[in-house]
Amino acid sequence: MRILIYSYNYHPEPIGIAPLMTELAEGLAARGHQVRVVTAMPNYPERTIYPEYRGRLFATEVRNGVTIQRCFVLASPQRGLVGRLLLESSFITLSLWPALRGWRPDVIFNTSPSLPACLPVALLKTLFQCPSVLNLQDILPEAAVQTGLISNPWAIRLFELLETFAYRSATRISVIAQGFRDNLLAKGVPDTKMVPIANWVDVNFIAPRPQASSEFRRRHRLQDKFVVLYTGNIAETQGVRTAIRAAQALTAYPDIRMVIVGEGKQIAVLDRFRQQLGLTNVVLLPFVPRAELPDMLAAADVGLILQKHGMVGFNMPSKTQVLLACGRPILAAVPAHGTAAQVVMASGGGIVVEPENPTSLAKGILDLYHHPEKAQALARRGRQYALEHYSAKRAIDRYEALFYALTAPQPQSMDGEVMLALQSVQK
Repeated sequence: MRILIYSYNYHPEPIGIAPLMTELAEGLAARGHQVRVVTAMPNYPERTIYPEYRGRLFATEVRNGVTIQRCFVLASPQRGLVGRLLLESSFITLSLWPALRGWRPDVIFNTSPSLPACLPVALLKTLFQCPSVLNLQDILPEAAVQTGLISNPWAIRLFELLETFAYRSATRISVIAQGFRDNLLAKGVPDTKMVPIANWVDVNFIAPRPQASSEFRRRHRLQDKFVVLYTGNIAETQGVRTAIRAAQALTAYPDIRMVIVGEGKQIAVLDRFRQQLGLTNVVLLPFVPRAELPDMLAAADVGLILQKHGMVGFNMPSKTQVLLACGRPILAAVPAHGTAAQVVMASGGGIVVEPENPTSLAKGILDLYHHPEKAQALARRGRQYALEHYSAKRAIDRYEALFYALTAPQPQSMDGEVMLALQSVQK
């Protein structure tokens, strides 16, 4: 097949959707499909275009059998609605040109966010006369409203209309968790239009490693420490300051270290907060290159997932699969009703505590600190769950089956073909 992937984020961006889309594209290419990706100049998570990509309106490159077509975007480190609108509008406008410059796809795969990308994808779907799959990684505008990014009623209404259009214009919608499906059903999206395919992790790349071999642990003088690791996006949805306040409650345990790895500017903000509290048991570090991610994860005794109380229940942090796969116990300070809590509990790979409660988080850390056999059992179960449910091969199998079903010549039996293909993969 010829598969066009429309994704704002892609390699070499180290976190979030970029690694997922890269693994999907390269996995499909390795199976003999022609794959091209329309994406932005890399800028995440700093929201600054990487130096080697600056000064160009468009760029085309080939990596691991995938043709990557990039366009300039108005990226700015200043967060907020205006900055986001500039980013989105520049991408949906400029990305059309490279999308049109290339072979006609058999299917278009569009990941959201970015939600406004549904507009050029709908146009391309009409021009190329092919089906499209909307991969839902977040649900807007609810997530944006919940985190305070959007508060203007007119802006909220605009995004609601855009959301409705995105669901209607897509041939199929792939949802990454049951919470997404429930949300869309409540909005009138037909169940037959949705296909559940969970996010994945490369279980060969992200795998358990001996802690003693961790160069990250040696480099940051953590050899004799009990390391509680948070790595990833530091945004309004996470409530990372809860981890620092938990560290404040753990100062009586000098061998416990709270290690937070994230984007440089956000780390600087957290460092000022750490200094205000006078803490020496918190280590704040910038992101490591993706090639060093398994080594960094091996340094941890516990991996953290953090969310705020008001976080919408369907949100599913991508770090969940990563922490399960690396063979480290998870401590999730997340809403009990949310998707993240449900996955952690179902996996048997971690424990869930009340979000935004430093005392509860500190107690959870001490539970694993004092009971290493419990931590090891959680880690083993989490790794096994990742192998059974979140392997990249399993996800690529399902997407390949879905794409084959959508491009089959009998459109009147499309629903049955999709389900039969997916059921055969599951078996």
